[in-house]
Amino acid sequence: MPTIVIDEDHCKGCQLCTAVCPKDLVKMAEHFNAKGYHPAKLVDPKGECTGCTLCALICPDIAITVYR
Repeated sequence: MPTIVIDEDHCKGCQLCTAVCPKDLVKMAEHFNAKGYHPAKLVDPKGECTGCTLCALICPDIAITVYR
């Protein structure tokens, strides 16, 4: 099953990944990371992520790894 892993410590909360997810599965967390930003998180309870890589490609901090 495809999925993504977001390295919260490297995420600066730019929200670019949330804008490009075609299934709207990437959201911003309510907690803060060590840098003081709200990191992105995958919200995919039904396993809908297709591993399309759009989120990882747009991430300026290379904080997203895609597993297919």
